[in-house]
Amino acid sequence: MGLVARLVGDRVAAGEGDRAAFTDETLGVVTYRALHDAVRRYATRLRMGGCVMGTRGLVVSDDSATAVLACLALWANGCVAVPVSPMLTDEEIAFIARDSGAALVHLGVPEDRRRALAPLLGDHLAVFTAEEAEAAFDERAARPGEVSAAFGEEESAEEEVLLQYTSGSTGRPKGVRQSLRGLLAVIDGFGRRVPLKPDDVVVSTARLSFGYGFGSSLLCPLAAGAHAVLLPGPVDVYTLLAALRRHRPTVLCTVPRMYALLAEHAKDRSDLASLRLGLSAGEHLPDELSGRFTARFGTPLVDALGATEAGHIVLVADEGPCRGAVPVPGVTATVRDEHGRPVAGEEPGRLHIKGPSVALGYLDRPEQEREVFADGGVYTGDIVQRTAEGRLKYLCRADDLLNLGGYKVAPSEIEAVVARVPGVERCAVVADTDAAGLTQAIAYVVPKPDGGGEQALGRAVRAAIRRGLAAYKRPAQVRFADELPTTSTGKLARHRLRDRVRHG
Repeated sequence: MGLVARLVGDRVAAGEGDRAAFTDETLGVVTYRALHDAVRRYATRLRMGGCVMGTRGLVVSDDSATAVLACLALWANGCVAVPVSPMLTDEEIAFIARDSGAALVHLGVPEDRRRALAPLLGDHLAVFTAEEAEAAFDERAARPGEVSAAFGEEESAEEEVLLQYTSGSTGRPKGVRQSLRGLLAVIDGFGRRVPLKPDDVVVSTARLSFGYGFGSSLLCPLAAGAHAVLLPGPVDVYTLLAALRRHRPTVLCTVPRMYALLAEHAKDRSDLASLRLGLSAGEHLPDELSGRFTARFGTPLVDALGATEAGHIVLVADEGPCRGAVPVPGVTATVRDEHGRPVAGEEPGRLHIKGPSVALGYLDRPEQEREVFADGGVYTGDIVQRTAEGRLKYLCRADDLLNLGGYKVAPSEIEAVVARVPGVERCAVVADTDAAGLTQAIAYVVPKPDGGGEQALGRAVRAAIRRGLAAYKRPAQVRFADELPTTSTGKLARHRLRDRVRHG
């Protein structure tokens, strides 16, 4: 079945077109029928502008109905959607445009940002704007008979339909190729384990441009006929509290650190009284935080583990995180050693996932693909162990990749920005935990002898971080050191630096 038909067309065909699909800051409430008709119109607009079946199209936008529309219209044309966060720098967006080989771009960013991106993207890309997509919601834009072509056509199950970029351990973004089969498996697997109801109202702080957000704001709500509230821009605890009070959602999808902030800033239970369920993913949910949140607000938290390479959420601890997690339907999870052999008993090992939701692989990264997509499935990069009950308990990441609020950030990305600051001799970034037990990044800086003093250098480093890094990549602290620990071969001993963080 075609994705657009499964997510939108079937709802209209069932006589449920007047149900709310999205609430958008600009357009207000968008019904399934309005979305269905807008997809047909915008798909036609894309074709008239040169969109050719099988090509890739970037969707650079905050979460909005027009961003969802752009993805659906690309699918309706038989194209590949490439959602990209506008929080990335212009250079990062330009890299993804080149790396993906995109033929068109939908820009849901302000005019000044479009002008800045234009020379970096090049003139070979067909450019479409959020205003054009917004116009597709106007019933006067086209009559139903004037739109046609690929809408609702059947795609091959193994066909690439979505390209999601993730930084990975090297800091160089990698495109993860998702298939139609994989996205339908997410709907049918995770969607059965943590089912949404047609009368659910869903709020997600995870962005559409990331795997967790794409599933929680687009795939799963539309497949269930539910109503998703799209929050534009970076979402902080105050923005989220305002949205909870205004929209009264029944399901919240966010990261553990946001639940910690809600527990700190919410006035009383009334702020979260409408919630029947909180989904937590993106990083490990500490048992203490889960218990404290549920005790205060009465909302059960479901701890989930996923990976872009695995499609979406693959493990769910729906009886409480302290009990451990189980695979969603269709997923086989095993614990393996460094040679790919299953480990015995409760011995820790690498989490390996098999199932139809596993991605097709990386785009043009054959070496990394062979390493990660191996042994008939994918290694998520997590270290887990089986409990005596046979459930899976998360222990840590298998590498130095930072997991900051659900976003995977390579230390080298932060280090490269800091190292360019005049007066900085060396920089290293490691993970620490805050008072709530959540991961934060700490940047250690070694000044040059003539660095100008720690106070002035600190201001320069923090300014460079603000300019050069998306907000979610910025370290929580900048600390100065006389030197960084090294191994006998002169390499950075990152494990010793982590010990320094833990022991002060």
